[in-house]
Amino acid sequence: MTKANVSLGGKDILDIASLSVDEIELILKTAAEMKKIMKRDIKKVPSLRGKAIVTLFYENSTRTRTSFELAGKYLGADVVNITTSSSSVAKGECLRDTILTLQSMNFDAIVMRHPMEGAAAYAAKISPAVVINAGDGAHAHPSQALLDLLTIREDGKKDFKGLKMAILGDILYSRVARSNIAAWTKLGADVHVAGPVTLMPHDIASLGVTVHDRIEDAIEGADVVDVLRIQLERQKKGLFPTTREYARIWGLNESRLKLAKPDVTLLHPGPMNRGLEISWDVGYCDNARIRDEVQNGVAIRMALEFLTLTGGKHIENID
Repeated sequence: MTKANVSLGGKDILDIASLSVDEIELILKTAAEMKKIMKRDIKKVPSLRGKAIVTLFYENSTRTRTSFELAGKYLGADVVNITTSSSSVAKGECLRDTILTLQSMNFDAIVMRHPMEGAAAYAAKISPAVVINAGDGAHAHPSQALLDLLTIREDGKKDFKGLKMAILGDILYSRVARSNIAAWTKLGADVHVAGPVTLMPHDIASLGVTVHDRIEDAIEGADVVDVLRIQLERQKKGLFPTTREYARIWGLNESRLKLAKPDVTLLHPGPMNRGLEISWDVGYCDNARIRDEVQNGVAIRMALEFLTLTGGKHIENID
């Protein structure tokens, strides 16, 4: 049960580690209520009327950026999007000056994605506005981990204690992997990882996971399988010989998925490199919850904006 006095009002959402179990439960409960708004013919409530949110993305994004924008608009906020390639950042403006400029415009929340680890935490120190980390380098992506939690629970797995959860692939560059590991271990799951040694962090075992040399061992008997995108745009050092070899040794296909439990929940943060880390058939199979993740991404981001900007007041009036 979520404690009645738990509040996220004014809290920066920087990573999963800084969220308590009760805070996570509050976010998931609120997101479930937000999905009721999304199913309406008119998807708008005045919960954040008068609030101003800016999305500041230094990296490309479709799902995360669009869902944060929709979340704010569904809740009645004014949302401004800044693409750094067409902003003063392209003229050489530093991050500090960009944040100070936004603060001078009195935004209530800054949703930020940045290629450098710790950028969101740095912005939070500079600005009194709520800062929501939409991904900082390979460090953290808290809203992705939260939407995955919601998706898994909606798939019938309410209690994570004792569940075998497998994360496959490019863990070295994956903020999704780190955030999911933090969330799943915090809730009592048994987390297993597998991927090429060149794409495995040197300190991975210290995160409380079981590391496998073979993808089959990680998948066998798994309740949840999370396939990570091979981030080709981050890899400049030839960390695996060829994409064909990667798909053959580490790709998730139908025969390998059969090693998991029949009701396995299959996740992927997207976009998928079909035929590389995941086969075409598996990406569209009955166990795949990839479209559900996208929908739940909007609900989770609505919950985060609502809870941080209002303290959770008047949630009873959302339905």
